[in-house]
Amino acid sequence: MTGRGRRVGLTGGIASGKSTVATLLAERGALVVDADVLAREVVEPGTPGLAAVVDRFGPGVLTPDGRLDRAALGRLVFSDDASGAARRDLEAVVHPSVRARAAELEAAADPGQVVVHVIPLLVETGQAGTFDLVVVVDVDEAVQRARLLARGGLDEREADARIAAQASRAERLAAADLVVDNDGDRDDLVRHVDELWARISPS
Repeated sequence: MTGRGRRVGLTGGIASGKSTVATLLAERGALVVDADVLAREVVEPGTPGLAAVVDRFGPGVLTPDGRLDRAALGRLVFSDDASGAARRDLEAVVHPSVRARAAELEAAADPGQVVVHVIPLLVETGQAGTFDLVVVVDVDEAVQRARLLARGGLDEREADARIAAQASRAERLAAADLVVDNDGDRDDLVRHVDELWARISPS
C-alpha cells in the first residue's frame, strides 16, 4: 500500500480492553491516536477546555492544585441526570478539541501507515462511516461489568451507570467491520490481535 494508510476506528465498551488492543497494534506498527489520552490533554490546567468545563460544572470539579478532578466530574455527569444533558454538555466542550488534535497527529503518520483511532464513543457520536474499517473490541457484558468493578473506584450503581451511558453491545457489533473477542486471557487476545493485524496491515 502506498499513499495514505488505512484509517481504522477502534471502539468497545468501557473495560472491554480497547487500550490493550491499541498497545498491541502500536507494537505491530500502527500509529495509535487515543481519544481518551487527548481528552485529558485538552483539559490540562491553563487550557480553554478546562476553563469551559469549570464554567459549566463549577469549581467543585477542580483539585486543590487546579487540575481537573475526574472523579468529581464523573459523579456529576453520571449521577441522576436521566436526560444525559450534563454528559452532552461535557462532550460539546471536549470533543471538538479532541478531533482537531487527532487530525494533527494523523497528518504526521508515515506514508502507508495504519492509523488507529481509539474512540470509546465512536458509535454514539456517529463516526463509524468516517473510517475505512471499524474494529470493535467485544466482551461479554458480565465480564465487562466484573472487570470494571475490579478496577476499583466505582460501586455497582456507578459502574452500571457508566455502562448504560454507552451504546449497547448489539449497537457496537452492528457497526463493526471486524471484531476482536476479549473474553479470554491475554494470550487469546494477542492471537486475535495478530489475526486483526494480518487483515489491516499494508504488507
